[in-house]
Amino acid sequence: MPDFDADYWDSRYSAADTVWGSAPNRWVAQELADLAPGRALDLACGEGRNALWLSARGWTVLAVDWSIVALDRGRAAEPAAGHVEWIKADATVFEPAVPVDLALVCYLQVPPADRRAAVTHAARSLAPGGVLLVVAHDSRNLEHGTGGPRDPDVLYTASDVASDLEGTGLVIERADEVSRPVDGAERAALDCLLRARRAKTA
Repeated sequence: MPDFDADYWDSRYSAADTVWGSAPNRWVAQELADLAPGRALDLACGEGRNALWLSARGWTVLAVDWSIVALDRGRAAEPAAGHVEWIKADATVFEPAVPVDLALVCYLQVPPADRRAAVTHAARSLAPGGVLLVVAHDSRNLEHGTGGPRDPDVLYTASDVASDLEGTGLVIERADEVSRPVDGAERAALDCLLRARRAKTA
């Protein structure tokens, strides 16, 4: 499928000045604004809007994507005082050498097996007390929302992600369908949102 090919994404990013905009995703900003800065992993970071937002708030960020065009664009937008390491890698299997305090998986729309791989690798990367945040186009968005992929195989729900996390030791703090307003659209987009945390050691 072309959407899961690095060359496809390089071409897509090359065709526009920016694909996703420069502001952080609204759910990322809402869910993570109160966290104390630490070490973060941004999987499938794209052009780096969330990684740059985290860095500006004091986080040290590993930003991972398989599109070198997207990574170069994020790197070019990073201030001199930024703290982002831009890494070309497959987000479904990447694990950092050092545990992180935050793992972010934002709009990684891939088939179920790849999603489970990404989520479980992200969960394993967390240090004690670390937070996992997953945001994606919800399955119901296809018929009841706006935008997003038209392939139902790459859409999922918070319940799907919760099932992916069984056995990882993470405690789920939130698992919801959320409504995201879209400028110029008659109806909102429907996203799934899951936030989980690894327990702190005694």
